[in-house]
Amino acid sequence: MMNWKNCILVSSFFIFSLQNIEAQSNLLNAQTPDQVGVKTDQQKAADNDQPLPYGYIDDRDLLWSKVTWEYIDLNERLNLPYYYPIDSTSAPANRRSLFDTLLRGIKQGKITEVYSDSYFTEKLSFDEIKNKAVRIDTTDYAFDLINQGQADISEGIDEYNLTSQDIKGFKIKGLWYFDKRQGELKYRLLGVAPVAPDVNTLGRDDIEVDINEKLAMFWVWYPNARQEMHKMKVFNPKNSAFPISFDHMLNARRFNAIIYKEENIYGDREVKDYVRGNALFQVMESDRIRDNIRNKEHDMWNY
Repeated sequence: MMNWKNCILVSSFFIFSLQNIEAQSNLLNAQTPDQVGVKTDQQKAADNDQPLPYGYIDDRDLLWSKVTWEYIDLNERLNLPYYYPIDSTSAPANRRSLFDTLLRGIKQGKITEVYSDSYFTEKLSFDEIKNKAVRIDTTDYAFDLINQGQADISEGIDEYNLTSQDIKGFKIKGLWYFDKRQGELKYRLLGVAPVAPDVNTLGRDDIEVDINEKLAMFWVWYPNARQEMHKMKVFNPKNSAFPISFDHMLNARRFNAIIYKEENIYGDREVKDYVRGNALFQVMESDRIRDNIRNKEHDMWNY
């Protein structure tokens, strides 16, 4: 009995040590601060750190499926790991907000499948996305400088940029399906989109803004972004030596979201389109859709 206990203790210590190395590699051996987090070639070869590949699903194995659209509100405490850090200057290189992770991956060309809508029909370039996040206003002072014949009018130009702190939430699109080969209900994330206010309304008091309007800046085909999602880590408050990747968080559905649309015969209309003017009834309708999906697995095994 003691040998088994010792074996379990050694195994647990070994696993914890590997997790610690993964989280803060070379921390105890670094001679200078810039060596912290830099893995040796031997460590890189031993890690083989890749996102867990999706298994192949044959269409004939799908007994039932339904596409849903959900909204992740970043004001909720459970969803804060997707919001922070909003200041990347003081954060480690492998810690960014979900928005910064997506934007940097698109800018570097590592995330290429970016679209304007959740049906992934019209692709967007990084310049088109950047134009959605920036507004430049020419003030009256700038026109005065022009009338005075001055060439430099930069003091009269106001520039507004959407940053991580402006992101209100994320829209996600996914497929719930019953795999008859595995005999269980599963979920596959298909797309993710940051939600932010219209940049044209920033800094303007003359425009009435609908705080309930949720505008998606762009849609990312998620399977194309998994590699970048896996590289960025989320702070683990219970064990800082073992951070969690965005890819793991999203695939494990470690967030709180509300269903705002499901595929239906009415052209995939949203809940607010047929449950009008009552937020409580809209939430109840969302819960009803969720319960129907969850009950599918129970119904499959109900004889």
